[in-house]
Amino acid sequence: MNASHFNIHPQRFSRNALTVVDKLQRQGFEAYIVGGCIRDILLGKHPKDFDVATNARPEQIQQIFQRKCRLIGRRFRLAHIMFGRDIIEVATFRASHSDALGEHQAKRNDDGMLLRDNVYGNIEQDAERRDFTVNALYYDPQNNTLRDYFNGIEDLKAGKLRLIGDPVTRYQEDPVRMLRSIRFMAKLDMFLEKPSEQPIRELAYLLKNIPPARLFDESLKLLQAGQGLKTYRLLRQYGLFEQLFPALVPYFTEKGDSFAERLISTALTSTDERIADKLRINPAFLFAAFFWYPLREKVEVLKNEGGLNNHDAHALAGTETLNLFCRTLAAPRRHTATIREIWFLQLQLQKRTGAAPMRTMENPKFRAAFDLLMMRADIEGGDTVELAKWWHEFQLSNGEQRTQLVKEQQRLHPQPKKKYFRPRKRPKQKPTE
Repeated sequence: MNASHFNIHPQRFSRNALTVVDKLQRQGFEAYIVGGCIRDILLGKHPKDFDVATNARPEQIQQIFQRKCRLIGRRFRLAHIMFGRDIIEVATFRASHSDALGEHQAKRNDDGMLLRDNVYGNIEQDAERRDFTVNALYYDPQNNTLRDYFNGIEDLKAGKLRLIGDPVTRYQEDPVRMLRSIRFMAKLDMFLEKPSEQPIRELAYLLKNIPPARLFDESLKLLQAGQGLKTYRLLRQYGLFEQLFPALVPYFTEKGDSFAERLISTALTSTDERIADKLRINPAFLFAAFFWYPLREKVEVLKNEGGLNNHDAHALAGTETLNLFCRTLAAPRRHTATIREIWFLQLQLQKRTGAAPMRTMENPKFRAAFDLLMMRADIEGGDTVELAKWWHEFQLSNGEQRTQLVKEQQRLHPQPKKKYFRPRKRPKQKPTE
């Protein structure tokens, strides 16, 4: 069909994606811009990524683009064409596994999950392998035509998400499709049709088969795309949040009003607002908030039952809590180190005498720790509110005012004086004759 009818023309696409398509076509291959970028343009949004589909094999793509091309993935063999920081992902048309010649091309586990999916076919077969109808759209910039194999445009108009093929089979093939369903529902403000919706709760357990590193990446796409709070509620509704964060399940209540649940909602709301204001976000802060109250519970257990002091209990509880977190979502060390630092600073923020406040405020993670303290104050009330107000005032004060604030704290909370003992002088020994 003519893409002009939908206000689609080459100028609306990435110049680099157009270059890739043009070069592949000049070498005699079929090539199309495909998937989510077309969907977003049809919805009046600005696409972040532009993907290409072609009948050229990965090795042929590499031969054409040479140094600009990098082949990645075993499960799905893909080509990344690099234009500086911009990467155009190029996938070869997929076909049904019934056409596979052996396990080197296609392989499943006992739950039906695809472990290898490198069976190549034509564009019609590739469309059948796409996940949702709204993503099975192909654009040819050379003649400005649009191919829609499963009425994806009609589904977009109706605000409907619909899986291509049997939903149970498609979720079993790749359980991450359940998370993608939730992400698209939140991002595109669409509803999931009944046949695609019904199997999710009973198949949610299949996410345990997904590598923790991949689940961590998916969690960022879910919670840090600007619709985090809405996504969180949908994940809870469909029983998927528990699969990503099983360690948080004991802190959930029927009314959803526990301290942990309120802090999760507050942190996600803050993240959504920062994204809307085009401010920087850090996943470490989000996860530090998610697990703050589970951490606090472990600290109290270690202090009461293990006899540890507050500092040592925090250190040990932090390690245990992060281990539980990373068992499901394998966060990189740079993030877990920041999470640990934000937690540790919650202890340091309680120290408001001497030189401690200035040392705390000079810490690079101070702002994130203070934001967490402010959120805790809204939830906990009491002494935490007073502490948050003090730090707010301390930051806005000049040097002399800060000195007065510290002196006032020393007056209100005097430190016990240290006793110094002079060592007893040894009597002089008489020289031996």
